[in-house]
Amino acid sequence: MKILVDADSCPKSTRETIIRALKRTGIQGIFTANRPIPGIPSDGICKMELCKTYHGAADDRIVELAEPGDLVITRDIPLASRLVEAHISVLDDRGRLYTKENIRERLSLRDFMVGLAEQGLGPERIANYGKKELKAFADGFDRELQRLIRQAQDTYPGSV
Repeated sequence: MKILVDADSCPKSTRETIIRALKRTGIQGIFTANRPIPGIPSDGICKMELCKTYHGAADDRIVELAEPGDLVITRDIPLASRLVEAHISVLDDRGRLYTKENIRERLSLRDFMVGLAEQGLGPERIANYGKKELKAFADGFDRELQRLIRQAQDTYPGSV
């Protein structure tokens, strides 16, 4: 089991929460981005992987590395869709789990909003990520992480 993070758009406080969990559990974490992200230690548990600079390179790398039983953190809904189809657990940075039941609706809504924005009709977006959002992420992250750890222990006793 490993945790993969789409680090380009992941808030700093969320990355810090993930890093603490990785150190606490000993689970490997891979942070992918097409630019260096400060604050990610290279200590054997955490790894920063720099990808090529073409659009979607980090997403492609995450899809390449992810396996069932892993957990991916991303706010990129098209990436989440690709991963959910491959039976990978995916959370956004607010602790919402993407599933086969909700990914199509979220992708459709995202595409609609992109279409509005391209027409100049989209709503103003103010990124608000505070204590409330971080707590929601931490709760969802812990819940899904514990579920995956139990699943791995049931499948491979002595692992994780």
